[in-house]
Amino acid sequence: MITRQIEFTIAADPPPRLDKALSRDVPVDAALSRTRLARLIEEGAVTVNGQVARDAKARIEAGAQVRLTVEAAAESHIGAEPIPLSILHEDEDLIVIDKPAGMVVHPAPGTPGGTLVNALMHHCGDDLSGVGGVKRPGIVHRIDKDTSGVLVVAKSDAAHQGLAAQFAAHSVERYYTAICHGVPDASDPRLRGVRGASFEPGNILRLTTQLARHKTDRQKQAVLFNGGRHAVTRARIVETFGAPPAAALIECWLETGRTHQIRVHLAHAGHGLIGDPVYGGRRKLASKSVSASAAAAAWNFPRQALHAAVLGFVHPISGEPVRFSADLPEDMRELITLLRN
Repeated sequence: MITRQIEFTIAADPPPRLDKALSRDVPVDAALSRTRLARLIEEGAVTVNGQVARDAKARIEAGAQVRLTVEAAAESHIGAEPIPLSILHEDEDLIVIDKPAGMVVHPAPGTPGGTLVNALMHHCGDDLSGVGGVKRPGIVHRIDKDTSGVLVVAKSDAAHQGLAAQFAAHSVERYYTAICHGVPDASDPRLRGVRGASFEPGNILRLTTQLARHKTDRQKQAVLFNGGRHAVTRARIVETFGAPPAAALIECWLETGRTHQIRVHLAHAGHGLIGDPVYGGRRKLASKSVSASAAAAAWNFPRQALHAAVLGFVHPISGEPVRFSADLPEDMRELITLLRN
């Protein structure tokens, strides 16, 4: 198997742990994450001053000579499947997809195939340079199976690290389009009493809570105010439907990116998404507000009415800001048309 040797010197004032020192000083073009470096230490593929180093917690001195032996990326166990993809952009390091509703992002015990990763394994083939030592697409964020829209995937380890750092820093621009029950308007006194809800200039609803797995239903997220992970969602009204308004087209954007964040936050505010089987509740639109056909379409909408419309980030290799968008899918466009009529 093809291997490469990477040699470098530890700079002044190294961190107290070997893995952290290697992560700080390894050449950028080596594209090795701290996790990958820790694995190399475990495998005996790291020498310090000519001696094999196997303890990631060991101290290392400034001026130490380090050599890494990195094998070529191994083949992934995930099968390639010829599934059509809607590609918004592709280059040597990353690919941006308009994911359809109904497609799972990554294989799991319940969905071993038919996923976005299976499709990318077939599409990219030998173009994958390896992520974490394996030839596979680098998933840095996900959108739910039944949410449509823009998703970026890394094709190289360097791109994976760069993108993951931006998502961790919450510097990625993410806008979603959704259709919710009711209208999240600042004039609604009820919303003023919802804990974690506030309004910013421009009638922008801001929801600030903690999120964690539900205590009894592990497939759900729950709103907390102690413990969990910090989550902030903003939403503004784009259009209202019905007289009096019974639903709204809204634009949401994320300051953080937690599992089901938009869905659980809007449900917490009393404005669950139409069609959401987990958080939306079985709510009907008032027949006095919208037509019977619109009410029936909303009641029978087969998924959460949520679309990842815009994704913006700094290209991890070129350093240039990039921004991608995906049009609303047909099912949401049809629902909007019925609600307008």
